[in-house]
Amino acid sequence: MLFTISWLKEHLETHVPPKEIIHRLSMLGLEVEKVENKTELLEPFLIGYVKRVNQHPNADRLLICLVDTGNSDVQVVCGAPNARVGIKGVFAPSGAYIPGTDTKLKKTKIRGEISDGMLCSEREMGLSDDHVGIIELPEDAPVGERWASWAGVGDVIVDIALTPNRGDCASVRGIARDLAASGLGNLKPLNTRPVKGTFSSPTKWKIDFPKKVSSACPFVTGRTFRNLKNGDSPKWLQDRLRAIGLRPISALVDITNWATFDLGRPLHVFDADKLSGDLCMRLARKGENILALDEVKYELEDGMIVIADDMGPRAIGGIIGGDTTKCSHATKNVFLEVALFDPVFVAQTGRKLGILSDARYRFERGVDPTSTEWGTEIVTRLILDTCGGEASELTSAGKVPNSECRVSLREGRIQSLGGVKIKTEEQKKILNRLGFAPKVKNKIIHCEVPPWRPDVEVEADLVEEVMRIHGYDNIKPVPLPRDFVVPKPVRDIKQKRTEKIRRVLAARGMVETMTYSFMDGDIAKHFGEIPASLRLVNPISTDLGVMRPSILPNLISAIGKNQARGIRDMAIFEIGPQYVDDSPGGQKLVAAGARTGLSQPRTWTNKSETVDIFHAKADLIAALSSANIPAEKLQQKIDTPIWYHPGKSACLWLGRDILGSFGELHPSITKAMDAEGPISVFELFFDNLPKIKNKQKSSKPFLELSSFQPVKRDYAFIVDESVLSDDVIQAVRSAERSLIADVSLFDVYRGEGIVKGKKSLALAVILQPVEATMTDQEIEKIGIKIVENVNEKTGGILRQ
Repeated sequence: MLFTISWLKEHLETHVPPKEIIHRLSMLGLEVEKVENKTELLEPFLIGYVKRVNQHPNADRLLICLVDTGNSDVQVVCGAPNARVGIKGVFAPSGAYIPGTDTKLKKTKIRGEISDGMLCSEREMGLSDDHVGIIELPEDAPVGERWASWAGVGDVIVDIALTPNRGDCASVRGIARDLAASGLGNLKPLNTRPVKGTFSSPTKWKIDFPKKVSSACPFVTGRTFRNLKNGDSPKWLQDRLRAIGLRPISALVDITNWATFDLGRPLHVFDADKLSGDLCMRLARKGENILALDEVKYELEDGMIVIADDMGPRAIGGIIGGDTTKCSHATKNVFLEVALFDPVFVAQTGRKLGILSDARYRFERGVDPTSTEWGTEIVTRLILDTCGGEASELTSAGKVPNSECRVSLREGRIQSLGGVKIKTEEQKKILNRLGFAPKVKNKIIHCEVPPWRPDVEVEADLVEEVMRIHGYDNIKPVPLPRDFVVPKPVRDIKQKRTEKIRRVLAARGMVETMTYSFMDGDIAKHFGEIPASLRLVNPISTDLGVMRPSILPNLISAIGKNQARGIRDMAIFEIGPQYVDDSPGGQKLVAAGARTGLSQPRTWTNKSETVDIFHAKADLIAALSSANIPAEKLQQKIDTPIWYHPGKSACLWLGRDILGSFGELHPSITKAMDAEGPISVFELFFDNLPKIKNKQKSSKPFLELSSFQPVKRDYAFIVDESVLSDDVIQAVRSAERSLIADVSLFDVYRGEGIVKGKKSLALAVILQPVEATMTDQEIEKIGIKIVENVNEKTGGILRQ
């Protein structure tokens, strides 16, 4: 919210310096983001008079001007088409900072001729985008005077950041009201006296909403103006708009912009001669569109509020007007619209269409409902005073909603919630200055919430109001009472596991990412059914409309965006929530990772390889091992979800619980998400990890090495093609768990000597005795048990 100190003083009667005003704003909770002192910035600029103009000898489009600056004559090379003898303009001497172009002026030679300064255009002064010619000042402008002081543009500009609940301060009037309540001056009264109409408005209002959305626009009023003259707006109005970065257009348009910033009352004027029939507040219909004032054509959707006549939509309610009915300097008859729009409808429409207007900014934060009445009268008077003509009687539709709200404040709540003791009488005075009309009864302050403060709903809100006016800087810092030593933060098992897994994945060369917990519904459907409970009613954008059913889509999206920028080798992971439904248990903690491209950078010392399913499996097993899940106890199955490649993926189970999935992403999904495959991914489900008892240590036990020689034996088993190697490995392990230390697959053979539909799996088995060196008979006995166990559990036979 931008405003100037001089503009503020149109509402606030005060003599305090700008520095004190700025400090008080921060103490009131209105964060000051930027302060710009125009007086200092524009100090070097003078009013100059062009005494002589000659053609530049070396350039057809350049002129050499001799400029009288009051104290001396200065030569300036100028290319403006309106530069001539006798013109007065804004002269910038060498060394001056030019705000419109962000440059510092230097004395220089232009095509061989000295130029010791500049005659400035409006664009160079930061006043507008006009740079065709230099600024022309009136004949009575005093040569040699400071231009900023003479023009009245030397002012302090303040930019404050408003929180969403403080829509009342999205106006100069609202800011002045807060400052007056803090004791920094007196709030000047507004002239809201009704303006009597002289004729009946030929354009009428009507509201046509379904009952279930009748709150979309509960009330609208307006009136017709005829025989007015829409020329340039007065200088004071143009100066105010330029000071906050708005370009003056015409008197009518400038007045509506002034009302938006000065009163916080967005409104709109239609060229009445361009309207067809009466105006109606209604919802947009499928297939309708509108060319808006920003010269963009918008396709409208059901549920958007429009202002329409017999020809169709003429404006988007609460956001922007239409180009076909805009006012120009030729406009003679206008119709004024002053409406009250529902904040949710305005916010939803603005987000869908991507329009950020000053009107939307205020309506979605809440506008004073009574301003539809008094705002109409103020603007009517200003239009008549500026443009002449005559105003009609008011035409209205709907009813101003009842904004009455009463909140009570108990005597001791300021101290209990705010930590400051303030007398009841002082509390009452503060609330009265804020417009809450307080009345004390039985040590309770009963307040009527003013219509411009819809954010005040409960007692704690009144506490905040009293505290901020009293002054946050008056709250003394007090240490929290503590009669014990603060213990070291305690982390539960889940938190410890999360940290370990994060460190392990990072150590494996993966980069951690953090993405939104919501995503595009069209992408989410590739990762399972999306229940209605996961669809957001009011998403921040249309491509973030559902809670994510999996973390993988966000990772794949990140990979696709990086690939589009030429980054091919990636390894990323994220630990966060994914959602099944909106129940308390519907949020699951998951670690997900994705790799693509080469497994490691290419160098002359090693041969890099493309990532595949085994890299994803290694990542998942490493993560599970860090959580004390023994890899040898995991069971591998191939029943993976639909987003995995059916022939290049698997799941890891421990008993009846699935701990994770790994494999290559399905090619169709890779293509649908504009990524290049293959992409290897994994998912680890924290909630399914086995619980660790309190007495059980979460860290691994110390390694105990046997002093006896291990024994290595190789076995080859012929099994059906459908048998998983992991099933054979588990069968070997279970033959003698106390002695079999490790089992690994080192060869798979299909071909000559092996029946079609069969395969040979060669396993290396390590036997590790712990009590005594094993005899040949003991080794042979274990070998027989291994062969029998594999045959019984997988149907495999020892290959001869």
